Amino acid sequence: MSLRINSEAPNFVAETTEGTINFHEWIGGGWAILFSHPKNFTPVCTTELGYMAGLKSEFDKRNCKIIGLSVDPVGHHSRWSQDIEETQGHAVNYPLIGDPELKVAKLYDMLPAEAGDTSDGRTAADNATVRAVFFISPDKKIKTMLIYPMTSGRNLDEVLRLLDSLQLTARQPVATPVNWRQGDDVIIVPSVSDEQARQKFPSGWKALKPYLRIVPQPL
Repeated sequence: MSLRINSEAPNFVAETTEGTINFHEWIGGGWAILFSHPKNFTPVCTTELGYMAGLKSEFDKRNCKIIGLSVDPVGHHSRWSQDIEETQGHAVNYPLIGDPELKVAKLYDMLPAEAGDTSDGRTAADNATVRAVFFISPDKKIKTMLIYPMTSGRNLDEVLRLLDSLQLTARQPVATPVNWRQGDDVIIVPSVSDEQARQKFPSGWKALKPYLRIVPQPL
C-alpha cells in the first residue's frame, strides 16, 4: 500500500508499552505523530526518544499525541526505556508500539511485503527504512511524511515547528514561508482572491508580487 500526503492513515490494533490500542480510537479528535525506529538499543534512536520525551508537554499544548514504533516486542521496549532515561535524562512518557510481526511497518509502507513476518534475527540495517515521521490530522489523514537514514538524527524541534505550520494552515487560508516560526508573517494562498483577502485581512497586506502577498500571522 503506497501512502501519500492526504492518504488516510491506516488503522491498526497493536500492543504498546501503555496497553493495547486501536490507533484511530487512540488518536481521538486531535492530531498525532507516529515516529518509527528500525530496532531497539540503537544509538541514534536512543537520543531521539529521549529528546521527544522532553518535548511532550509542547505537543500536549498543541492537542497532539505522540507515539513511537520500533520493530521489536513491547518487552524489549521497556528495557530500552531504562537506557533512554539513564543516558538522555528523560523517561519515555508516551507509548511505544511493539511490532514484532512487522505488521505496522508494512502497513505504513516502510518495509516490503516480502520482508517476512518476524523481527527475530533482523538487524537495524535490515529495517533501515523504518525511520519515518507521520503527521496525522484529526480527520485521520497523513499531512506530512519525513523519512530519515539511520545515521542522521531527526531534528525534533523541526517536527514541532512543522506541526505549528500544519495546524495554522488547516484553519487559516495561508501558507508559511521559508524558515517560518510561530508568530512570523505568512503568505495568503493563491486560491484566495484579492477581494476575498480584503474581507479576511482588512488591515491589508504587502504584495511583493501579485502571487506573493505577505500578512501578519492570523490567530
